Amino acid sequence: MKKRLSHIVVLLALLLTAAGCSNYQKLLKSNDVQKKYAAAVEYYNKGDYYRAGELLDAVTPLLTGTEQAEDALYYQASANYEMGNYLLSEAYFRNFYTTYGRSDKAESAMFMQVKSLYNQSPKFEQDQASTYTAIDAVTEFMQRYPQSEHLEEATQILDDLNTKLDRKAFDSAYLYYKIRYYKAAVVALGGFQREHPSSPYAEQAAYLKIESQYEYAKESVPNKQEERFYEVVDFYQAFVDQYPESEYTRSVNQIYDNTLAELERIKNQKNQRNQANS
Repeated sequence: MKKRLSHIVVLLALLLTAAGCSNYQKLLKSNDVQKKYAAAVEYYNKGDYYRAGELLDAVTPLLTGTEQAEDALYYQASANYEMGNYLLSEAYFRNFYTTYGRSDKAESAMFMQVKSLYNQSPKFEQDQASTYTAIDAVTEFMQRYPQSEHLEEATQILDDLNTKLDRKAFDSAYLYYKIRYYKAAVVALGGFQREHPSSPYAEQAAYLKIESQYEYAKESVPNKQEERFYEVVDFYQAFVDQYPESEYTRSVNQIYDNTLAELERIKNQKNQRNQANS
């Protein structure tokens, strides 16, 4: 009996689903714009963004010039955002705030455009053109709406995007260190420090620059070693001044001690040569 009842319940569910699909297909084919729009809003409010989006794609252009045009475009943008269609949602939200700049939804639309761009930003290993576009958009939003209720989230988005660019730039410099091109590593890591002084990777870059300079000095021809080891000392002094409690303190101190030992060795060799020539 229970098994039979469960089969009936399943059958009823299938019939209701089929009826729902049938009604939806009729709506898609209908020429009744108002009925389609009302159904789209209903689907949206129920969280059925796919059906809402399809209906809104059909009716939004037909509502241009009507009182419902503004809300229809916002629903269309929002439905695409909820489905993860960020390329489309960005375009629709941008269209909204440029078309309805005085709307009470203009600020929200501009912020949602920012979020759409933010969600298009790829992983740091990939090309970051869209990340720069997102940074421009969120900066414009913060300048236009400095008192916005979304300001805290916008600030976090900006920080995340800048950190991603920092990571890409750091990894580009770190690559030279990794493949043991120490001279190029010193230049690249120094450039990173200058261009990204507030980066969370700045301290690591400073440490790697010291290590790279030390290795570069060791590999140098004898008559160039002294000046290059002295550069290690300069980098070390700058590091301990800027990062007195660094997690790399022990490592840089060891490099510094090794550098002083190398300078002492070079000094002794000079003295021996001078004595031999006297």
